[in-house]
Amino acid sequence: MPVTDYLERNHKLYGDEVALIELNPLVEETRRISWKDYELVQQTDKTAYRREISWSVFDEKANRVANMLISRGIGKGHKVAILMFNCLEWLPIYFGILKTGAIAVPFNFRFSAEEIMYCVRLAEVDVMFFGPEFIGRVESVEEELIKGRMLIYVGDGCPTFAESYRELVADCSSKAPLVRIEDEDDAAIYFSSGTTGFPKAILHNHESLMQAAQMEQKHHLTDRDDTFLCIPPLYHTGAKFHWMGSLCAGSKAVLLKGTTPEIILDAISKEHCTIVWLLVPWAQEILDALDRGDIKLSDYKLDQWRLMHIGAQPVPQSLIRHWKDYFPNHLYDTNYGLSESTGPGCVHLGIENIHKVGAIGIPGYRWSCKIVDENDNEVDQGLVGELCVKGPGVMTCYYNDPEATAASLKDGWLYTGDMAMMDEDGFIFLVDRKKDVIISGGENIYPVEIENFMAAHEKIKDVAVIGLPDRRLGEITGAIVSIKDGMTCTEEEINEFCLGMPRYKRPRKIIFADVPRNATGKIEKPALRKKYGADHLVAQQNES
Repeated sequence: MPVTDYLERNHKLYGDEVALIELNPLVEETRRISWKDYELVQQTDKTAYRREISWSVFDEKANRVANMLISRGIGKGHKVAILMFNCLEWLPIYFGILKTGAIAVPFNFRFSAEEIMYCVRLAEVDVMFFGPEFIGRVESVEEELIKGRMLIYVGDGCPTFAESYRELVADCSSKAPLVRIEDEDDAAIYFSSGTTGFPKAILHNHESLMQAAQMEQKHHLTDRDDTFLCIPPLYHTGAKFHWMGSLCAGSKAVLLKGTTPEIILDAISKEHCTIVWLLVPWAQEILDALDRGDIKLSDYKLDQWRLMHIGAQPVPQSLIRHWKDYFPNHLYDTNYGLSESTGPGCVHLGIENIHKVGAIGIPGYRWSCKIVDENDNEVDQGLVGELCVKGPGVMTCYYNDPEATAASLKDGWLYTGDMAMMDEDGFIFLVDRKKDVIISGGENIYPVEIENFMAAHEKIKDVAVIGLPDRRLGEITGAIVSIKDGMTCTEEEINEFCLGMPRYKRPRKIIFADVPRNATGKIEKPALRKKYGADHLVAQQNES
């Protein structure tokens, strides 16, 4: 069963009810920025507005997209890319692609022109939908891009090298196309985050998409009365598949363009949101604003807000303890996953297990987990090894990359590359990325442990720990530390705080600087290693 069946069901049962709201708050910033400065959540208009569509309109728009593509020869086996900011058109286009039997290929909107072209070639894209913000980048590679491909522009003022989305779908049927879709049919290609170079193309089938949708609804008990607040970009698996819990339930969702504490709380209040997915920085900024007195909870209507969940990166225990000080009645969950596992949820804490904050949790709905050593043998409880997951949401393959596929998929198990351990109760704790392990004087050091400890410091806003080259030890631990706005902090203060850790885990060097994060909130450690002369450490050690 494809997830498009849920959309058609909602059309029949709840047709006149609101499905999606696009909310663009007032923007005071007037300076002009280039695409290189785009934030994770980008506002596309300086004017505040609110748009909404019903389930019937949603489904009819998707059908028009599907019938238009079919009329142009697009069907099973073809790939259709989406290069757009979050908007009301995004999901109908995505579902329209799925209804043709073709493969949907969402693009990161912060891709450069070269990265766009790279991913177009890698995924063998046949059609690309793009918005007005991308005209410059698309135009710069137009000559190569248009060779054998259809470019569809979504917005006002269609450029000459593309066709107008509005004109193409205007006269197309709003009836569902008669295309039979099976669980094993290819459905979507997602790209890895690309923190270690150019991204890999991750192919999923329709069973994966349905698994992610049903799992989200089950994990968070989403029902018809819920309203989900979606802030991260829809091109990423996390945002889309968390939203699909609302699709399964037939309930409303809000696409918010803005991440300040005031904007988030105002949206929750005015739209009566009950479920909110936050990245760690946004949650921390809400807490900081409350601590400073910049915002007051009494100014908002928040009693209906029942669940806050976090994914994409390890969550400091201190953050959740502090969160519960302000929101004692909130249910809480954290979600772990990769694009290779159809996004977050293959491991999750569970709303009933807040006493285990610090763990990423237990296997998610219909998932299995194991932790193995370098010989693929399961390790004993309490020992560190590589986390492997297995379930109906595992990718089909890395598209056109059999070697990478064979390295990551073994007998149906996805080798995540994450180092983890399991406690006596069966809860999994993430220790670090396999490739991020620091070996200092023969001692294995796991940066996430240090980051989680240091994040509890009252003056630290963000922290990243990497290995730095050292002639005697090979590597030493270095901490890049970002201090909270309006505060000052010395190296001595941090070193004194770190006395609470074993000596070998204490950072040997403190660097005060911003911590870069990618679109999913993960620390860009390759960029930090390069910046501080720590890339290719093994090669450096061999050459020294």
